[in-house]
Amino acid sequence: MAKKVRVRFAPSPTGGLHLGGVRTVLYNYLFARQHGGDFILRIEDTDQTRFVPGAEEYITECLTWCGLQPDESPYKGGPYAPYRQSERKSIYREYAEFLVREGRAYYAFDRPDELETMRERFKTPEKPSPQYDHTIRMQMRNSLSLTFEETQRLLEDGVPHVIRIAMPENETVSFTDMIRGEVSFHTGLVDDKVLLKADGMPTYHLAVVVDDYLMKITHAFRGEEWLPSAPVHVLLWKYLGWESDMPQWAHLPLILKPDGNGKLSKRDGDRLGFPVFAMNWLDPKSNELVKGFRELGFVPEAFVNMLAMLGWNDGTDQEIFTLEELVQKFSMERVHKGGAKFDFEKAKWFNHEWIKKQDAAALMPAVKQVLADRNLQVTDDTRLEKIISLVKERCALLTDFYPQAVFFFETPATIDIDAVKPKWDDKKKQFFTALTETWQTGTNWQHDELEKTFKELAASSQIKPGELMLPLRIMLVGGKFGPGVFDIAAVIGREETINRVRTTLELL
Repeated sequence: MAKKVRVRFAPSPTGGLHLGGVRTVLYNYLFARQHGGDFILRIEDTDQTRFVPGAEEYITECLTWCGLQPDESPYKGGPYAPYRQSERKSIYREYAEFLVREGRAYYAFDRPDELETMRERFKTPEKPSPQYDHTIRMQMRNSLSLTFEETQRLLEDGVPHVIRIAMPENETVSFTDMIRGEVSFHTGLVDDKVLLKADGMPTYHLAVVVDDYLMKITHAFRGEEWLPSAPVHVLLWKYLGWESDMPQWAHLPLILKPDGNGKLSKRDGDRLGFPVFAMNWLDPKSNELVKGFRELGFVPEAFVNMLAMLGWNDGTDQEIFTLEELVQKFSMERVHKGGAKFDFEKAKWFNHEWIKKQDAAALMPAVKQVLADRNLQVTDDTRLEKIISLVKERCALLTDFYPQAVFFFETPATIDIDAVKPKWDDKKKQFFTALTETWQTGTNWQHDELEKTFKELAASSQIKPGELMLPLRIMLVGGKFGPGVFDIAAVIGREETINRVRTTLELL
């Protein structure tokens, strides 16, 4: 019987969530849902020096905003709790000690100054950054170079130490990557990674293998920057006797800078003026605010859709996918090997398409918030829904709803008179004076009736309606933008429409 699919996202709570991290979540989520499996959130907080307060809650909020809820997590619990590595500390030492007994790992007692001396002593032009590996280990202070008695004495005296894996000198480690196919590494080029730190906490290398085994993870998807660590992890699965339970791996391509030169970083976003984090992140240490896609005005459906397409397609020209469609169509085989260039204009295109696609009622809570952030409190939901329907085609970001809709709620503070003056004359002034009088009395205040009376009066005044539409728009909106002028008049009402026309006439 096939094993139940179980995948995990295992971030470190060290700061904001990069869009590459959210894409990793998404691919895990889609794969799990497609195969009727479980998606697990596990917090890898073993490096306490890098722990940032609030980062774990931030990650959880990002996943909630994106609609990518885990089946098991520190908050939801599950059969393999706890889901924070710091709460699993007691689990790891026994596995590290087992590896030492098996001759696959060793105790290393080197002090930081001794490690620094080693790096200086063995530095050469060919090897500017010497690593603690099979060529150096016997010249360092560890249980391989010391006698059994010396090692025992140091352990009994409580001398600080780490446990390192003993990488074999001349082996080839291979595995099949779901994206890249067969991948091989020569072990002689890999250093003896620390597995257990002096504080008793595991490093990523030991913790990820032990936790994936204990949590019955069947597939592990992570960024390609973890490829160099793969031989260590493959050997740990083997040395711990769990080789047959090793998950299938897929190393996802990087998200690249817009020019394709290197991985997209927070600094690139700052430099080029777009976010790289899912949501705003306020660093509690530096008090620096890094902007996110949510606060910029992205809808979560567009953000998720855009991320899915950064490195994957379904083989057709389709670009707009709901989450349900992505679950149906996603396949790891169609994830590209090469990195995906991030294009912010394309990201905005996705958002624009999703704003147009969603109905006004669905957009209303977010639009209300955008308006409230600009001190515009809206209580008439029916009216707001109509306004959203009228202007959403013009909004690439949710924040665009304020400039595109503010004139429905407030008389424009400025009127672009200069756009009207060149073709203005007394005949047009007389027309608009007559129009306000016509509209003042008896007209049924609906779009079609307003347009009808406007065109009839234009005909009797012997002026082409097209020559009058721009002046009317500027009178109502203040500039050359906005939806249909009769739609605007119908929403703002008789009194406000007539007041705006008359106010502008006084300026002309």
